[in-house]
Amino acid sequence: MATTLLDSIQYPEDFRKLAPGQLPQLAKELRKFIIDIVATKEGHLGASLGVVELTIALHYVFNTPDDILVWDVGHQAYGHKILTGRKDDFHTNRRLNGISGFPKIAESVYDTFGVGHSSTAISAALGMAIAAQLNGDSKRQHIAVVGDASIASGMAFEGLNHAGVTNTNLLVILNDNAIGIDPSVGALKEYLTRASVKKTPNQDNIFEALNFDYSGPVDGHNLIALIQELERLKTVQGPKLLHVITKKGKGLRQAEKDQVKYHAPGKFDSNTGELLPKSSVLQPPKFQDVFGITLVELAEKNPKIIGITPAMPTGSSLKLMMDKFPQRAFDVGIAEQHAVTFAAGLATQGMLVFCNIYSTFLQRAYDQVIHDVCLQKLPVIFCLDRSGIVGEDGATHHGIFDLAYLRCIPNLIVFAPRNEVELRNIMYTASLGLNLPIAIRYPRGRGSTIDWRKPFTKKEIGKGECIKEGNNLAILSIGTIVKNVEKALTESSIQEVAIYDLGFIKPLDEKLLHAVFKKHKTIITIEDGVKSGGFGSAILEFAANYDYKNTIHVAGIEDQFPEHGSVEELQELCGISPIKISQLLKKLQ
Repeated sequence: MATTLLDSIQYPEDFRKLAPGQLPQLAKELRKFIIDIVATKEGHLGASLGVVELTIALHYVFNTPDDILVWDVGHQAYGHKILTGRKDDFHTNRRLNGISGFPKIAESVYDTFGVGHSSTAISAALGMAIAAQLNGDSKRQHIAVVGDASIASGMAFEGLNHAGVTNTNLLVILNDNAIGIDPSVGALKEYLTRASVKKTPNQDNIFEALNFDYSGPVDGHNLIALIQELERLKTVQGPKLLHVITKKGKGLRQAEKDQVKYHAPGKFDSNTGELLPKSSVLQPPKFQDVFGITLVELAEKNPKIIGITPAMPTGSSLKLMMDKFPQRAFDVGIAEQHAVTFAAGLATQGMLVFCNIYSTFLQRAYDQVIHDVCLQKLPVIFCLDRSGIVGEDGATHHGIFDLAYLRCIPNLIVFAPRNEVELRNIMYTASLGLNLPIAIRYPRGRGSTIDWRKPFTKKEIGKGECIKEGNNLAILSIGTIVKNVEKALTESSIQEVAIYDLGFIKPLDEKLLHAVFKKHKTIITIEDGVKSGGFGSAILEFAANYDYKNTIHVAGIEDQFPEHGSVEELQELCGISPIKISQLLKKLQ
């Protein structure tokens, strides 16, 4: 097999020895390497393909890791990982005990900041640049690569606003590809589109108005032009911004054509780019599709229903409503805080607002949930997709804190459906009108019910139910983790165990809980969230309040950040897999 340039490269100092004319060949080989691995191992594709030339140019011009490079968003950094000592391990990307799919400080000295969530790089790099000044280091360069529409986030603007009044050695690279996971939205996107075709006069440049030395737009796939401009910017003092135009999915025809699908396409043929065929076996739906289809059904009957998502219309399936009712469904961009308060404003005017945000991203709008929604008792309906352990995206994306961080907020109903039918019914119930806000949390991936499109049934708020009768030992669960409980009982042939689905962590069904504590000597709580402050904590508080002396065992995620791996692997490690639940039952019987 012929030796390639990439074969001889482990770290940036290796390809800094190459002549500039050799770098396009290196880019071609790096792009193929990414395609070949992701085709079989899966992961994020389009974003990293789009910045291959930019990645090479940055490491070629700047003396990384002494010069500090921060990626924002992190899923564009596959090429960076491959060129910084992790090429031979890249096949383990996002796998249990393998390398992370995002930059991670503990993984490499070249990963200067953890960036699983977007719009943090400017603030982080500015902090590093000011630290360098305070340490008397005037030569170190600090570069923030802002991509996939994250420049439009409020936090990115907060960073720009501060950086513009400093004299720091900060370079912001605006990787402008006009798309996040879905196409970019908003006035800033329209402004950048005009700028990219030279229609915006310099005096109207928004970045120059913020005291940045603006240059560009530059073709992000022209290595020679990129290197020349980066070399020039090394000599420019103060905050600088380079506007780079790239194409997400560059180098793979299908990924360039269908950028949404090829953001993270799953397995595909690395030679043709065609996605591998899915199983023809009838499967339960994804929870996100149950949400999207149900919302359209409800919106057809009620013109006051509104849908909102911060930059996740496809991932949340809100796009179904955007296609059907474009005037009543809003993608507000990567702006979770705005999404929540925007929803609150709509609710003050009598609108029924379904605000769909991934669980891990709602953390970014916590104050708005408390101050703007719950304090004012505005009946916003939060639909939290990707709750619980999400798998290969890892620690930055697990939705394991929501039960704990939501149940402590006054005036908020919190519900976790155990299946698709329950999700439909709670959405229907909320659409009839509640006097308080509600958070509905459900997992990533497929459910368990083939026949899920049943007539709607109104749910009683705060009402749990018995799933299976039993004697001394009872399991209390909430949400879809009950599937693991049922499987554990089936596979272990343990019969005399009761199962109760509380459904609502707030308000708790105290009537049911009194009956449970009086009937069962030993009680196990199981949740796919953190134990500290979560569902089990709520049950322990109930027992303490009413002076129950039952034996209570809390199963859930310990006080740690689970890493990346499959959902099944991580549930096993966290002690909430069917096998681990079965072992616990045998121990406590």
